[in-house]
Amino acid sequence: MTPKTPAYWKRQQPGSLRHATELCKQHALAVHHRSVERIAELMGLPDHWALYKWLQNGRMPTCLIPPFEAACGINYVTRWIAASAGLMVLAMPTGRTVTQADMVGLNSGFANALQLLTNFYRDGSGDATATLEALRSHLEQVAYHHKNVAAYATPELEF
Repeated sequence: MTPKTPAYWKRQQPGSLRHATELCKQHALAVHHRSVERIAELMGLPDHWALYKWLQNGRMPTCLIPPFEAACGINYVTRWIAASAGLMVLAMPTGRTVTQADMVGLNSGFANALQLLTNFYRDGSGDATATLEALRSHLEQVAYHHKNVAAYATPELEF
């Protein structure tokens, strides 16, 4: 049985397109209790056997990737496509009011990532997985603040 914790799904990285579609399918079943038939229905497919075929051979039409990921509730296929092109994917930050704790968290996150990176390069004693996770986390924090500063010029309406 696949673990259902959000941390498990966050750490998973697909190694191939077929593995990415398999992870999406597993996530849909474990988290949302959706079968392949239900995923196909949510995608608007008239026949779920086509989805089975695409999952088997990894040749899903590109225009059906967003509906597939929406039905599964996770975007492993998009992540794999970006990673295979040498790109990094960061979650789009949501705007909210910045607190002093956010600024302290940004500073401590950067210090932690820098320390892990220094250890990794200095003597190879650093853990590559922990270093990558710290760097990704720091980049997400910076992207959040980038979004807030960019949105400052054109504020959104408060509801």
